[in-house]
Amino acid sequence: MPPRFFGPERRWIVTLGLLLLTAVPMSRAATPVWTLNLRSRVAGTDGRVEAAKPSEKRVTWDPRRTAVIVVDMWDDHWCKGAARRVVELSGPMNEFLRKARADGAFIIHAPSSVTRFYEDTPQRRAARTAPFAMAPVPLSTADRWGTKWCWPDPVRERDLPIDDSDMGCDCATKCTIRDAWTREISTLQIDPLDAITDDGQEAFNLLQSHHLDNVILLGVHLNMCVLGRPVGIRQMVKVGKNVALMRDLTDTMYNHERRPQVNHFRGTDLVVAHVESFWCPSFVSTDITGKPAFRFSGDTGSTATP
Repeated sequence: MPPRFFGPERRWIVTLGLLLLTAVPMSRAATPVWTLNLRSRVAGTDGRVEAAKPSEKRVTWDPRRTAVIVVDMWDDHWCKGAARRVVELSGPMNEFLRKARADGAFIIHAPSSVTRFYEDTPQRRAARTAPFAMAPVPLSTADRWGTKWCWPDPVRERDLPIDDSDMGCDCATKCTIRDAWTREISTLQIDPLDAITDDGQEAFNLLQSHHLDNVILLGVHLNMCVLGRPVGIRQMVKVGKNVALMRDLTDTMYNHERRPQVNHFRGTDLVVAHVESFWCPSFVSTDITGKPAFRFSGDTGSTATP
């Protein structure tokens, strides 16, 4: 008498077993890994970063161990030119965030000084209630522009290669400084699993509770908030994270009439080179999205993006 499961039932069980055996390697193969071309520079003894030759290093990052921090992509700005560039930047940035999120990265939105707009949202509560984690170094305590601030570190970096002492408005008729922003620009999707904070301790708590070693910074403005905010490059480097700047998804506040009297986008290039020389490497969104790097419509001669 043939075995009980020799017929269609047994064939079904064998087929199911084969499917289960093949499911494991298929799942592993589908786990995303980011290959990033990280660009760094070494400034000369005279500190001229624009003369420093860049070098690239290819590394792999696990997106599930990576945070993406979006700095000050506000809904408006006192400078009309800056506001227009944020609008132009926000669409490609949202596409990048969607891809990063799908790959498993953790997104932190940091619209400085207006997080109260999101006070009753789960994303804001996630930041407020993350377990306390002691940072390895003291966090920034200086007050500036509604948050704590990491001022330039003369031990580590030279002066910025651009003069932004006039606050950087590049409009033909200079704009009046005012309180213009109320929230993050609505073009950027805030997912239920994202977090919202402009606080250094809350950001560090989130990074530690999610076991995130890598931090990608993007947003505006590189010479000011992306470097100096308590969730920015200086702070993240000092607390020991692997930090990288996404150089095609950022902008500066720079007036071309000021030193070194180059166009606005070349000014941004110089600040990118400063970051690459003294703080962290940079890369372009292409490494993650596979799409062409973003370039502002008015940028016809920039070298920061391919």
